[in-house]
Amino acid sequence: MESPRDRRYMNRKKYCRFCKNKEEIEYKNVDLLARYITERRKIVPRRVTGVCAKHQRILATAIKRARVLALIPFTVLHK
Repeated sequence: MESPRDRRYMNRKKYCRFCKNKEEIEYKNVDLLARYITERRKIVPRRVTGVCAKHQRILATAIKRARVLALIPFTVLHK
């Protein structure tokens, strides 16, 4: 039997928004890519974002490509 305490920690099923909405991942879409990097500019893992494995690979490639083209910084500016 589930107690109210156990129900509180149940998470919703994560789904891939790219599969659901048929969205394309492009390295030029900086606003979209910014959602999938941390404030320290690291790529967020798929267990946190809920993206499927296929789109996580495409997303990582797009983020790396945007970094090389200087659309997204590699690191945070140090003071």
